[in-house]
Formats: sequence, structure tokens, C-alpha cells
Amino acid sequence: MHVPPLIEDMARKFSGKLLLKSELNISEQRLNYLIKNGYILEIPSIQTKFTLHKCLRCFNMKPSYFGKIPHHPKPIIYCKQCIQMGRTSTLEPLYQWTGPKPTRHYPKNPLKWRGNLTHLQQRASTQLVKTIQQNDRLLIDAVCGAGKTEMLYEGITHAIQYNKRICLATPRSDVVKELAPRLRRDFPTIHLAALYGGSPEQDINSHLVIATTHQLLRYERSFDVMIVDEVDAFPYHHDKMLPKAVRRATKPDSATIYLTATPRFKQKWLINTNQLPTVSIPARYHGHPLPIPSKQMLFRLTKQLEDGQLPAKITQWIDTKQANRRFLLFVPTITLAEQLATKLDLPYVHAESPERHHLIQQFRTQSISALITTTILERGVTFPSIDVAVIQADHHVFDEAALIQIAGRAGRSAQDPTGDVTFFYEQTTEAVNRATTYAIRKNLEAKGRSS
Repeated sequence: MHVPPLIEDMARKFSGKLLLKSELNISEQRLNYLIKNGYILEIPSIQTKFTLHKCLRCFNMKPSYFGKIPHHPKPIIYCKQCIQMGRTSTLEPLYQWTGPKPTRHYPKNPLKWRGNLTHLQQRASTQLVKTIQQNDRLLIDAVCGAGKTEMLYEGITHAIQYNKRICLATPRSDVVKELAPRLRRDFPTIHLAALYGGSPEQDINSHLVIATTHQLLRYERSFDVMIVDEVDAFPYHHDKMLPKAVRRATKPDSATIYLTATPRFKQKWLINTNQLPTVSIPARYHGHPLPIPSKQMLFRLTKQLEDGQLPAKITQWIDTKQANRRFLLFVPTITLAEQLATKLDLPYVHAESPERHHLIQQFRTQSISALITTTILERGVTFPSIDVAVIQADHHVFDEAALIQIAGRAGRSAQDPTGDVTFFYEQTTEAVNRATTYAIRKNLEAKGRSS
């Protein structure tokens, strides 16, 4: 059946999405034409039953997360939970494409990467392809630095060759910004969109979408393959909205792949009860062991920091590194990051830093040699040849998964695989002990796999 060029263009832009009128960016006349001819369906964005409301974009049903727009003849209810993505309200509906499906060109040989996978990576890659073929689920439990991105390549290639649409979702925008250039380099002939808050890019029927999990609130039944990176990370494992968004964004017959180095209780339970097929990768791609964190207990550490002082062991660690090594210094709070940045004359970053992306890029390109950071850099970013220290590793923000991920920033390069990791703390915590035990256990498991 012949599809008019206008309708084909609209299908490429809107298919598989739930969008506000402002996001459609078309004239009122054209919108009315599409609705009248059955190409677009207008649906309420806020569903109301008695005195209860539900946002059909973000699933919010909490009364405290709804507000009223004042100075209107009748009450206008809007959702506060997802307002940063544009306001949904009883006055502003969502629009869903119901016209013909868009056509998509798919290259036969999209992958230009010529690297080699290790035996363990190949095992995961083969299982991934099988999962995509069978529209099944799979968890890849791989240590930090195992080369998870490269393990995905054969699966992405297979999906594209069979005209399947893929989403690689991750909780954090920094990861999107790091992965997009790598995947564009290795898949140069495909259409790829990188989506995060403030992204200038658009998904126009892309083969591959790399997006923060929040961006999936704009999708419905769009993807044949959903890959969720860092499935254990904040905010994904804390926010019930985001797993729902992932499920809604995938087609009924689709494959879902989860990636993690630190499975949470739910994933462990599913693994142990044989409800989630799993591939374990206990070794880094370069074959060297994970660095074992050094534990440094410091008496009255909290009091010294509150008094603006740094214990001698910490200053010695910093002085030694500044002489010949690059390093990340992790701290639990923005306040402490600011204090140490002033005291040590070092740059710092946190989630709301205005120069965050600039400083991270400078550190990546080795224009600066040290960076103080909160947990925003605990995972999903790779820097060559660095050491890592955690100040107040016993703080509640540093749970087991966070400390494992932080330790995973060191020793990732094949040219420098033995980075130093040090935890400074006042009181021993389960998280500190378990993060140390994790590295030892994974190294033993990797050694057993190689023997």
C-alpha cells in the first residue's frame, strides 16, 4: 500500500511515542487532519476517577504529586512528578500515532569494530544473540571493566540485520554521553539518537536509541530489544515508575537484557529461583584481577572534617598521587566536596555543578589530573590510569554497590591495570567489608574460570 510522503514522515517522527502537542511541533490544522483521518489518537494525560487522579505518562497516582492550576474557570489538575518533561494536565492531552508503521532501511553489515572478545565475553555475546532471537530475558552480571559494551555488539548487529529497533537505557545522562560517541564510531552507518534531559537530538525512527530511563516515559510499544544498563543503579532501582516505563516502551514480543556488576536483592532472588537466565563474567577484559581496596580506619575522622582538617593519612595519600598519578577523590556530600576543593585547590563536581560536563571531559582528556566528586561518577564512566580514594566510606550514601562501583573506576586500562583503591573511614561497615570481599571473591572466581 502506498503511503503518502507526509504520512511516512509523520510515522517516522511519532510512531511508538506518547507526546504532548508541543512535542509534536506541527500546526493545529495538520494535527486536526491527522486526528480526523485516524493517524493520531488524542488521549487524556490525566485520568480522573472520583477524587483520584493518574498520570498516564508517568503512572503517578500519589495525591501529593498533583497540583491545581489557579485562575481557571474550572479546576485544571496537573502532574508534578514528570513536569520537567513538559506539563501533563486535564487540559493538555497526550497524542499517540495510530497510522501506518514507518519503514526503516537496515544496513547488512553495520558493525565496523574489529576488536576481539575474550572467551567470557564471547559466551555472554552468544547468549545475548540467542535471547534476542527468542524474545526472552537475560541478565549479564559482569564486573566493572569486563567490557560490557563490546559484549553487546553482536546482539545489536543481529537485531539491526533483522530490522529490530533497539534501546540502550541507562539511569544517568553521563553514561549516555559517554556511550553515544563510541557506538557511533563502531556502528557508523546506522541512525542513532542519544536522549537525555536537554539533549539537542531527536529520535526519528532510529535503529538504536541510547537514553536515560526517564526518557522512556515518552515511549509505548516502540522497541524490539531493550537493554537496561546499570539496572541496580539509582534512580532506577528506587523508583517504581522507571521499570514500568521500560516495560511500556517495549513491544509485546521483545527481548529485555539487564546489565549489572552488582545485582540487587530482587535480581539475586530471580537468579537463585531460576526465573532470570544469567551469564556471569567475573574477569576484566584485560585479564588482570580487580584491585583489592585498602581499608584505612581513622580515629575521629568526622570531627576532623567538621573542623576543616584532613587527617595526615589522607593528605599523604593525596600528596603521593599528585606527584605521579591521576586520581578521583569521592566524598559523600556536596558540602564536603566544596570544603575540600577550597582546601586542596582542586576542582569538584556534583549532580548540579554548572561546569560538571566540562570538568569531566577535561579529566577524561587528562587536561586535569585530579577531581573531587560525589557519587555521580561512581559508575558508567571510564578514565584511563587513575587511582581512587573514598573519604568517609562509612557514610550511608556509600552502600556496598556504590563502593564496588567506585573501586571499579581504577585499573580499567590494559596499559595500567593495577590501580590503587583506598577506603578511609571511622567505623567499619558491612558495605566496606562486603565491597572488599567482593573483589577477592570475583578474582578467585576468575582464576578458577581460567584454570
